[in-house]
Amino acid sequence: MSPSAPYLVAGDADGHDDRVSMEGLQTAADPAVGDWIAPRLRGGFGAVCRTVPRGYPAYARVLHPVEPEPAVEPTTWAGVCARTGRIPHALMQWEAITTPAPPPRSGGEVPLSREGRWAEVQVRRGTLSPQALSPLLDVLAPFTGDRCHHALWEGWGWLSGGSVFLTSSPAAGPELPVPSHAATPDVLEQALDASRLSLPGREYLLFTGSLHAALGMGHQVTDDWFDPQSPNLSWPANRSWCLATEIDFDSTLVAGPVDLVDAVLAAPALEAWPVHEDDDLSAFADHLNT
Repeated sequence: MSPSAPYLVAGDADGHDDRVSMEGLQTAADPAVGDWIAPRLRGGFGAVCRTVPRGYPAYARVLHPVEPEPAVEPTTWAGVCARTGRIPHALMQWEAITTPAPPPRSGGEVPLSREGRWAEVQVRRGTLSPQALSPLLDVLAPFTGDRCHHALWEGWGWLSGGSVFLTSSPAAGPELPVPSHAATPDVLEQALDASRLSLPGREYLLFTGSLHAALGMGHQVTDDWFDPQSPNLSWPANRSWCLATEIDFDSTLVAGPVDLVDAVLAAPALEAWPVHEDDDLSAFADHLNT
């Protein structure tokens, strides 16, 4: 499976998805509600505090779920390490752990890509899949008020109509009708025309809504096909926590009080590690798996 392939969200018995893109969200009236973030970002690209604001008591790194090929058993980043002989730790990097270690550390033979990495497993960058986002939002809920702010990077292709989809018909039998693209939701049209939230190196569309409205963010490719995109930034009105997914990262960062981060680390549906605001998550920062 390609990391850029869309999620086909399961629907009802007729194959229809009841979710509607951007449902429960409104365009933020004033992007100044995010002005507190930029002064609290520090460091070079890859630093935890370059992606999520400094100054919180605790931080967690939520690893994006491993997506194996159909014939491969479900696994985790730690499970990948067990197969490739690598060391699981808080700052491990996907490229490093999917490259088998030389004997005697290697955990067993795996089919390799041209780049020398385990070819049967992938993770997505820049988005946290619903299977992890939903339980993460459940953990955040007790620490959240009625309203949240959710931001999307303005550069996602589907926001400006830059995405495509492919269809196919059986070799024998009638040709299936080509589905039409779904209409762009009004709230998205409004956000595209509104002022952006500006942070170092990134511009964002900004929305308000409930915490779990984050699950409705994404591209309504057709009326029956929803491709979710997790927020690149989320925070409640009281700023008690902040969630951030850098577009080039394969993990999501959560900053907040100690008890919230402890709950994230303990959630059985999440693979998460504690990190420090000054830790480095850049591609070459995994010094244990070189």
